[in-house]
Amino acid sequence: MLSRQQDTLFLTKKLDQEPCQDIIFRSKLADIVIPNHLPLTDYVFQRFSGNGDGDSTATCLIDSATGRIFTYANVQINSQRVAVGIHRLGIRQRDTVMLLLPNSPEFAFSFLAVAYLGAVTTTANPLYTQAEIARQANASATKMIITKQCYGISPVLVMELIQRYKVTVVPVAPSVVLAFVKSQETERYDLSSVRMMISGAATLRKELEEAVLPKFPNAIFGQGYGMTESATVAKSLSFAKNLYKTKSGACGTVIRNADMKVVDTITGVSLPRNKSGEICIRGDQLMKGYLNDPEATARTIDNDGWLHTGDIGYVDDDDEIFIVDRLKELIKFKGYQVAPAELEALLISHPYIEDAAVVAMQDEVAGEVPVAFVVSSEGSQVTEDDVTSYICKQVVHYKRVNMVFFTDYIPKAPSGKILRKDLRSRLANGPMNLS
Repeated sequence: MLSRQQDTLFLTKKLDQEPCQDIIFRSKLADIVIPNHLPLTDYVFQRFSGNGDGDSTATCLIDSATGRIFTYANVQINSQRVAVGIHRLGIRQRDTVMLLLPNSPEFAFSFLAVAYLGAVTTTANPLYTQAEIARQANASATKMIITKQCYGISPVLVMELIQRYKVTVVPVAPSVVLAFVKSQETERYDLSSVRMMISGAATLRKELEEAVLPKFPNAIFGQGYGMTESATVAKSLSFAKNLYKTKSGACGTVIRNADMKVVDTITGVSLPRNKSGEICIRGDQLMKGYLNDPEATARTIDNDGWLHTGDIGYVDDDDEIFIVDRLKELIKFKGYQVAPAELEALLISHPYIEDAAVVAMQDEVAGEVPVAFVVSSEGSQVTEDDVTSYICKQVVHYKRVNMVFFTDYIPKAPSGKILRKDLRSRLANGPMNLS
C-alpha cells in the first residue's frame, strides 16, 4: 500500500508541475455523417416511406410467442396508432411513459409511439416488485405505464426459432451463451444459418466465447460494449464490411464519431495501451443527463464532456478493448482488487457447475473476501471443498473463493446481467437466505 501511495503522490506532484495531455483512442474506421435534423422515427422509417429504396412489405418483426409477422409498414402504422391512442389519454411532449414490457413487438410499437410524441420513455424490468416499480415511477415522474403479461424465452425455444426462420444474426447476453455451451440439446437443431453472433449486456470471457463457437459452425462471433447513458461504446470489427482479425474476449474497438480514454482510478491520469483503468467516452451519442438529477449527471459526465463508465478495462496494441469488471463491483481484499467476472469464468468452466456469481462479503481482517453462489449440474455431488480447491489451483492467494453457497438459480436481469445486489442482500440477511 505504501508503494501505491508513493506512486500516487509522485503523480500528483508531477501533475501540479506539468499539464498532462490525454491519451485518446479513436476508431480504425473513418467517421460518418449522422443527420441531426430528423426526429428519431423519421430516421428509422425513412427508407420505407416516400422515395426511400426499402421494401415496406419486408418482414420487420416476428413475435416468437405467437408467430405473428409484422412488416416495416405494419410497425410504422401500429406505432402511429399507439401514439394517437396515448395522446388521447393525455400524453404530451416531455411527459414520461414507463414501458413495463418484455422483449416483444408491443415494446417496439410503444417505444416508437412515445418518440413520435416527443415524450420520454423509462423502461422497467417486468419482473420488478410493486415497490421497485413505484420507486422508478416516482423518480421519473411517470404519467402512464404500458404493460402486458410477461413470458420467458428458453434457450431451446431460441434454437427452435433459429432453425424455423433460418436466423442469420443472433444477439445474445452472456447468460444465453452459457446456456448454449452447457446444453445437450444443440445437436438436435440446425444452427448452420447463423452467420453472426453478437454478445452484449455483460462481460463475456474468452473461455466462454471459444466454447460456444463449435455449436454455431458458420458464425462469426464478436462482442459489443455500451451502456444506457452512452449507447454503444465499442463493437467488434469482425462485423465490418472489410473484416478485421479480432481476439477472443475483446469487446471490439471504439465506435466511429467518438473519443475514448482509459484513466487511473485514483489520479485521473489517462493511461497508455495495456494499462487497466476506468473507461471514459466522449461524443454526440451521449445522454444529455439523468432526468431531474443534475447531481448524478455531474458525477457521471465531467466538465470536458467525458462520460465515466464505471467499467475497468484496457486497450491493447491492436486497439481492441478488454473489460475487466465494473469499478463498483471490484472486491477489495487487503488493498488488492479482485474482479468477480474472472472468478465466474473459472467457476463455469467446471464440468459440474451450470452457473455462478461472485460477490464481496465483509471480513474483519481483509475488508472484503470473494464468495461464490453456485448452481450445480443436475445429479452432481460437487461440494464446497471441490469448488474452492478447483479455484485455488488457478489463482493467486487473494483471489481465492472464501465460501461457496449452492443455490437453485443466479438472479439476473432480462439483459443477462447478474443482479449482484440481490446476492449481497442474501448475505446481509443471514444463513437462512443463502440457498
